[in-house]
Amino acid sequence: MPDTSVIISVYNKIRELELSLTALSVQSYKNFEVIIAEDGRNEEVKSLVNGLKSKELFPVRHLTQDDKGFRKNRILNESVRNAGSDYLIFFDGDCIPHSDFVKAHFENRKENTVLCGRRVNLTKSMSEKMTKERILNLDYQKTGLKEILFSSLNKDKKDFSFNAEEAFIFRNKFLRSLLTNNDEHILGCNFSLEKSLLEKINGFDENYEGPGLGEDSDIEFRLRLINAEFKSVRNLAIQYHMFHPKTVEEASNMDYFNKVKERKEFYCTNGLNKKTV
Repeated sequence: MPDTSVIISVYNKIRELELSLTALSVQSYKNFEVIIAEDGRNEEVKSLVNGLKSKELFPVRHLTQDDKGFRKNRILNESVRNAGSDYLIFFDGDCIPHSDFVKAHFENRKENTVLCGRRVNLTKSMSEKMTKERILNLDYQKTGLKEILFSSLNKDKKDFSFNAEEAFIFRNKFLRSLLTNNDEHILGCNFSLEKSLLEKINGFDENYEGPGLGEDSDIEFRLRLINAEFKSVRNLAIQYHMFHPKTVEEASNMDYFNKVKERKEFYCTNGLNKKTV
């Protein structure tokens, strides 16, 4: 029985996923399973996962669904149903976790609490230089930090590293109390919680049909309605976000989210279970 389930959402980003899985192979905390939540059925992803299974680095399951447009929340719910542990960590397949990422989430877990992390946005050139070898020898954390700092000072905004401050780890509790927000917000690519909390709100709302809001803002809003607490693991659960063009949020998502906020109903009807309460 794994202590925690790491759920990775992915859509067609093969190279990024391979780097993410490589980073999971060097985690300091070992007792976890990986669930790859693929919104589609890409044969390259399947081949990558089968190769990973043969190495037996950690338990891994690959869940897929037909590619019928953006249905991330649907495959995330399927992953929650199949999770073999009671504690869930979520991140995206284009993010590279620090070697202490799983440890930071699991060791700081707390009852009725959502742990909220952040991410370092790598530049295009830094993302292109990311390799399996750099991850395996932890160079991406050592010299990578210097590259991030240098890039954050770059006057050329075309190759500017945003959120460079998120690359630092601060373990001193007093220092962290000065730097972190006591009431943090969910970022969909870096958060964790008890499975039972998600079950109370019936998981992710599958009525969201585009990126943005449905996998974080909506979840946060409904969890607050059941008095869940939110705790920052900023500068503890570090992850590096690979460069890609900015995702455009669907306007229909905001319209639907506004209706959710008006109703103030924590339990979504199109979620883990398809029944009302």
